[in-house]
Amino acid sequence: MESSVCAAPFAATVATHRCEVAEHRWVNSRYRYLRLESTADLAGTTRSGQFYQLRCPTTNALQPFLLRPMSVYGVGPASGSIEFLYNVTGVGTASLATLEVGSSMEIVGPLGNTFEFDPSFKRVMVVARGVGLATMAPLLRDAGQAGVAVTALMSARSPGDLMRDEFLRGVEADVHSVFDSDGSSAVENVEKLLRELIERQQPDVVYTCGSHRLLMLLQRVLADFPQVRGEVAMEQRMACGMGVCLSCVRMFDTPTGKHFKRVCREGPVFPIREVVGEVEFG
Repeated sequence: MESSVCAAPFAATVATHRCEVAEHRWVNSRYRYLRLESTADLAGTTRSGQFYQLRCPTTNALQPFLLRPMSVYGVGPASGSIEFLYNVTGVGTASLATLEVGSSMEIVGPLGNTFEFDPSFKRVMVVARGVGLATMAPLLRDAGQAGVAVTALMSARSPGDLMRDEFLRGVEADVHSVFDSDGSSAVENVEKLLRELIERQQPDVVYTCGSHRLLMLLQRVLADFPQVRGEVAMEQRMACGMGVCLSCVRMFDTPTGKHFKRVCREGPVFPIREVVGEVEFG
């Protein structure tokens, strides 16, 4: 039976951290890389799949009100080092993009639960599109360190948006890339490829993030492979990020029936098979 793993006791790990911007640059025309340094042991308390709430700066032209939830792209090697990869899409991320190296900002976390990962796995599959790859990049690190084989199906608008090297970060993987620009990312093409890969490679688990279309496709495909677990890190608009405001509540079909759950608190990682209906992704 699939179930999400709970994070460490909430109050014991969540804190506000004052960080310094150590590195901040464009990766390509759409995505930026941000590395922060803190005196806290962020590397020791943060797990794959978790996120932080970032307090974006205010400028004369940009005045974001709410903190912005952002998945962790990486931690370490220094204990206080944490990395984010983000798409500049709105007021919050546009203001975030103005941060200069040496400036400071506050982040709150780590928040949410984690991906289930077992070092005894033989193979894992990650299915990523766009900035969803940032959420699952730590999983590849975990798999690489454990010697677990990795299959990566990466989807993007065009080859220039793929960020293959930024995703793998040196981890060896069987990579399959599909694009909107040449039609290879069409649902029927991706479904055929997924079925072929799962049938041939028999992964222990499939992880995804960043595309509602891919999530719904994986629900359909995994229905024919009951032995393969599936997990999704859901991207959802939220206000507090701590389960109080209830702005990120979604319906899930669990073994005990249909229930509303908070993406920020009971998630963001959920069994793929439990997601119900239309889900708003970033």
